[in-house]
Amino acid sequence: MTTPLMLQLRTEDPTNVFADVLPLYREHLLAARYNERRRRYLATIVHFGQWLGREDQAAGDVDEAVIKRFLSEHLPRCTCPRPVPLRMIEVRAALNLLLRLLRAQGIAAMPSDDEIARELSGFDRRMADIWGLSQGTRDHRCRIIRRFLRAQFGCRPIMLASISASDVRGFVIGEPGASANTIRVMGGALQCWFRYRELLGDQVANLKRAVPRPAYWRDTSLPEVLSHDELVELFASFDMPCSSPCRGYAMARCLVDLGLRCGEVARLRLDDIDWRAGTLHLSAGKGRRADVLPLPVATGQAIADYLLHERPKTTCRSIFVRHVAPLGVPIGRLTVQKAIRTAYRRCGWDRTRVHILRHTLGSRLVNAGTPMKQIADVLRHRSIVTSATYARVDVTRLAAVALPWPGAAK
Repeated sequence: MTTPLMLQLRTEDPTNVFADVLPLYREHLLAARYNERRRRYLATIVHFGQWLGREDQAAGDVDEAVIKRFLSEHLPRCTCPRPVPLRMIEVRAALNLLLRLLRAQGIAAMPSDDEIARELSGFDRRMADIWGLSQGTRDHRCRIIRRFLRAQFGCRPIMLASISASDVRGFVIGEPGASANTIRVMGGALQCWFRYRELLGDQVANLKRAVPRPAYWRDTSLPEVLSHDELVELFASFDMPCSSPCRGYAMARCLVDLGLRCGEVARLRLDDIDWRAGTLHLSAGKGRRADVLPLPVATGQAIADYLLHERPKTTCRSIFVRHVAPLGVPIGRLTVQKAIRTAYRRCGWDRTRVHILRHTLGSRLVNAGTPMKQIADVLRHRSIVTSATYARVDVTRLAAVALPWPGAAK
């Protein structure tokens, strides 16, 4: 049955800007199984096409700027005959999907490759190939450097000689009240970019010295970990009513039992598991390390339960896939983080950091008397010094060797 929304917007209107594109868009939604949102997405494209027609623009004129103008100028003050889709998040998602389709079909132009984009492309390759930084770290640093370069040069050519020490300090410190951690992250990104430019032969020693270095005492507190009872509570939270409980539980076991990072969990593939040998192969990720880890029975059972009972039918070889449209495609690390943070809330905790599960594995290994070299191998640390952080978590053993306070009661 056709809804009033579809009748009013006339998806078969031959005068609409996207009349020829709508069949392709509909096929894409069907293929990606956008079942619940398909009608609203189609209605959004018809609405957008009507607005473009009034603006005397064609489908080939669509780009990020046009979509932004529709979202910021027309949508909040829309007086089109109701009903039309007006939820900002949903409309933006539908239009971004349309833009990707238009570019894939050669209807809309690809984004221009400006000088800042070329600079960041080379910077990203160097961070990946030479320093072995993770995708998340690289993306974050590229976003910071993009802001810096746009503030300094806009659309003009990048000229390092025109950057002053005060420009660097002003950008890193930012607005009054910036936290020391924010300043440290901003400065770290600039230091990394200056090292990249130095490798290219540029003289940036003065700029590197200008980067503020706030005080940072890394080892002043113990790493946060979960106790045995808290781990039991966390795992039990996936028995409560929640979305995709099998997937969430399997991902939690990977984080706790194997000490994987969120990105590593998201990248796991069916071919990475040797069920007969009971091993898990990790492809090169952070630090460009490829490792083979033993697959604990509980972890393997959780993954198998997900594959057999909850995973959507798909040709994708990733273990963990999306359960909402686009259905059956690989998840990202944010999906892993969201599943764990949602489990925290079900437990009534105010925690947000997912990395504490990795710290928890390290502390359990320390408390079990595992040699530091083996802990470093399991956590895939390059240096034992990094793994030594977890040695400070064994509070019970530290208390046993503590000297009595002078003058204390016998």
